[in-house]
Amino acid sequence: MKLKTLIIENFRSYKEEIRIEMSDFTAFIGVNDAGKSTILEAMEIFFNNEVVKIDSSDYCVHSGSKLVQIGCIFTDVPERIVIDSTSTTSLSQEYLLNNDGNLEIHKLYDCSIKSPKESVNIKCIHPTKTQLNDLLQLKISDLKKRMKELSVDENHIDLRSSSSIRKAIFNHFDGQLQLSERNIPLNKEDGKSIWETLSLKLPIFALFQADRPSKDDDSEVQDPMKLAITEAIRQVETEINQIVGEIKRNVEEVATRTLQHLQGFDPALANELLPQFKNDPKWDSLFKLTLTGDNSIPINKRGSGVRRLILLSFFKAEVERKRGQSAVPVIYAIEEPETSQHPSNQLKIIKTLLELSNEDNCQVLITTHVPALAGEIPIESLRYITVDPVGRKVVLEKTEFVFDQVASALGITPDISKPVPPVIICVEGSNDVNFLRHISKVIHQKDNSLPDLTLDPRLTVLPLGGSTLADWVKHRYLKNLGAIEIHIYDRDYEPPAEPKYLFSANSVNQRQDGSIAFITSKKELENYIHPECIKNIMGLDITFGDFDDVPKMLRDIGEMGESKIKKWLNDQVAATMTYEHLCAIDKEMEIESWFIEISKRLNRGMLIAEVAASTEII
Repeated sequence: MKLKTLIIENFRSYKEEIRIEMSDFTAFIGVNDAGKSTILEAMEIFFNNEVVKIDSSDYCVHSGSKLVQIGCIFTDVPERIVIDSTSTTSLSQEYLLNNDGNLEIHKLYDCSIKSPKESVNIKCIHPTKTQLNDLLQLKISDLKKRMKELSVDENHIDLRSSSSIRKAIFNHFDGQLQLSERNIPLNKEDGKSIWETLSLKLPIFALFQADRPSKDDDSEVQDPMKLAITEAIRQVETEINQIVGEIKRNVEEVATRTLQHLQGFDPALANELLPQFKNDPKWDSLFKLTLTGDNSIPINKRGSGVRRLILLSFFKAEVERKRGQSAVPVIYAIEEPETSQHPSNQLKIIKTLLELSNEDNCQVLITTHVPALAGEIPIESLRYITVDPVGRKVVLEKTEFVFDQVASALGITPDISKPVPPVIICVEGSNDVNFLRHISKVIHQKDNSLPDLTLDPRLTVLPLGGSTLADWVKHRYLKNLGAIEIHIYDRDYEPPAEPKYLFSANSVNQRQDGSIAFITSKKELENYIHPECIKNIMGLDITFGDFDDVPKMLRDIGEMGESKIKKWLNDQVAATMTYEHLCAIDKEMEIESWFIEISKRLNRGMLIAEVAASTEII
């Protein structure tokens, strides 16, 4: 499962309900005490309640209520869930998905008591019709009674399975369920069993805090190892459950034999003798470890910067380990990863975390105040925490206002130490940047009058609006200087439908400054990659048309996720394209015509550096 949205209400400084969208990589930016750490700690409480525990003082003091809500919405939910050894069902069959088809779990904490306990609900589109709205809370004996009361046909129903009985009842009233949004408690019977199963399917959440006391079991050293233990246990969970089941069966057999002998003394003494297992063993607590370095010196005795570098090394090791394998989903939350680090290491840390977030089943969340780090963060990953005009806490994202506020708050300025190029090539994303750079090299080798984007200092390639915050700042700076813009858009929609970005392209083409926009004649740039190159690099044999979704097709026949496939196609695969490949896949020479137009504008483009020298930049 993948975390899509975090929901917080009445938790510390977050009085009103707020919904925060999560990406593969999410960075929280804001002034001191804005509430960045509160967001990460709310997630720690939701997933673990260990590093940070819910406290009776955690409610918002400006609220009249002491009921705290922390919720999460997950995508990629499991298709089937096992309630017990004999009963299998699905969240859709039980009507436990929200209006978007996702899993929305809410945990409530009553902070009016000294030690708040969690109450778990699922917010979903569920039947509200009388006698159908409480089926998850009924025992199997009561379900059978309800089925008879409702005159549901018992034929072809497994009466040993509560999920089968519920399915039969729902099917009997198909179209009359009166579906509506509800909060379903998961506190008893099959509701409780479903939660016990789902809780094991949730991503592992690991919080690495910035402020820690230095002690013998220092968390910066211990936490990565504990996370490794937890993840390893998840991976062998099936085998562990088999062992637990075998042990329980053996114990029950001993109890049965003991009962038989007891009844041999006097049958009236007992009719049953059942072993009651209080709790399942906590496997992760069985493993204790310490780390030592050279000369058997405990790692916690080293400097804080070294301990933090161990944490960085853990993340780098995770990148290598997870690459190419389907692993347990993990959310890494790191407060101020720059803490105690030399500036040269700070950039290494952010690049490692970005690389980790690109792996399947991984999400990375950070907070930061450092301009150099924030400048490397993709703009779609930025979350700016502030207050609105009436004093409510808000988390803003994906707007020019947000990018401007973050850039201003952190003091990120454009790098003007290098000559300013007169032409900007604007594309939709960082994958498109890689593709055009590789293809431009191929075209340049055939005709050196056309630019090689990897070498020509007269132009720069930027994703529209900027891929990272630093790119966005640079783009705005160059645009204010009057740089000529070359826009390249994917068509996306097959004719006769209009191209997705037709309006944007027309707007650029109507300018009088030499700017021009192109729209691909195929679906997207991936459709210009030759299948032979895909087979050589990815080992996948594929044929496709101009409007086939190539990354999705490769995902369906391969083992990688779609985002990783797009990166491979536009980088490693595109790098192997030859001019002959390009001519075969692009018979109209469309891409080469773009570079002819780019060359014309380079030859007549003015040097913006000269304008910059005589223009006051605000």
